[in-house]
Amino acid sequence: MTTGEDVPPERRGPLTGPLTGLLVADFSRVVAGPFATMLLGDFGAEVVKVERPDGGDDSRAYGPPFADGISSYFRSVNRNKRSVTWDLATPRGRALALELARRADVVVENFRPGTAERLGIGYEQVAQANERVVYCSVSGFGARGPGANLAGYDFLAQGVGGLMSVTGDAEGGPLKVGVAVVDVLTAQFALAGILAALHERERSGKGQKIEVNLLSCLLSALANQASTYVTTGRVPNRMGNRHPSIAPYETLRAKDRPFVVAAANDRQFGALCRVVDAGWMANDVRFASNAARVVNRVELVEALETALSARPADEWIEALRAVGIPCGQVNDIGEAFAFAEELGLAPVVRIEDAAARPVPPYEASASNQVRNPILFSRTPVSYRSGPPHLGEHATAVEAELES
Repeated sequence: MTTGEDVPPERRGPLTGPLTGLLVADFSRVVAGPFATMLLGDFGAEVVKVERPDGGDDSRAYGPPFADGISSYFRSVNRNKRSVTWDLATPRGRALALELARRADVVVENFRPGTAERLGIGYEQVAQANERVVYCSVSGFGARGPGANLAGYDFLAQGVGGLMSVTGDAEGGPLKVGVAVVDVLTAQFALAGILAALHERERSGKGQKIEVNLLSCLLSALANQASTYVTTGRVPNRMGNRHPSIAPYETLRAKDRPFVVAAANDRQFGALCRVVDAGWMANDVRFASNAARVVNRVELVEALETALSARPADEWIEALRAVGIPCGQVNDIGEAFAFAEELGLAPVVRIEDAAARPVPPYEASASNQVRNPILFSRTPVSYRSGPPHLGEHATAVEAELES
């Protein structure tokens, strides 16, 4: 097991990241915890993923689709990790887990509250042997109180946390977001807490425990919608693609299809009106200010779509972008990757032989990974290895721990 300057070149990748030298013990599964630990791995940390011998991380079975025997779901949040399979119900498994945690800079777990303590790897037990450990616990609804007994899944959190109530058409029923967005948000909050604790450790020399839960992270991420409720008492409703406080900030129908228009201030709205040959709208008292446009949204959209019906969406997008109006087509995921490629963002990397290279997104491969979106000027993100097969590194890691 390596720490500090001791990282072998073959696991550093061609470039080292800002967290090179840190060891992460990953006892988490599914999305929120694994996404956070993958990001730590992207930044250079060595991540050891501890899985059950009987199938491993639940998300390994979340498919189809599968690629090279590994589900796309698992692949999305588990690169740059080494996998070990330990039965934590056995004395040897618990001993190995505690030894890993004892050596780790960061421990991440999302067991049911109380389980880590029963297994001998709770925060107090680990900190007794490793006072510098930064220990992050991820739960669904909090580690104490009634929420501790509730299973934490993204879909459930979207429902009980209010997100589904503001997602979907006003005339339709509540809808979940098309990705496990609460898990992803929780991973980001966990990462922020871990990095803050690591920074504080540089001053104090001591680690600490961090707790995050899906529900609290979602309520925080509801941002303006949550603020509307806590400051005014008004409960937001579903509005489809419309924005509750900005107009026009939605999809508008052109001659052939809808496209996205995000005219977020009066200057942009005035330019929009001139381009669509409806300059009168910018001076109409119903539309002259954003607040007025929000109140008179039905009339606003009707007038704009009448003007937009004269030309296809692609022509309007070109004309509106030329004067600085944020707008674009509604892409599917393939088109979104192609658009990012056109912009030179290189959204896909291919991990082969401990190296990574950019590839066009349409060249499907089991070696493809979505690029980490963060760019460092001196210590770049690295892509050292693809998602591991179950227990792939058990022998090597156990030998390191027992040496």
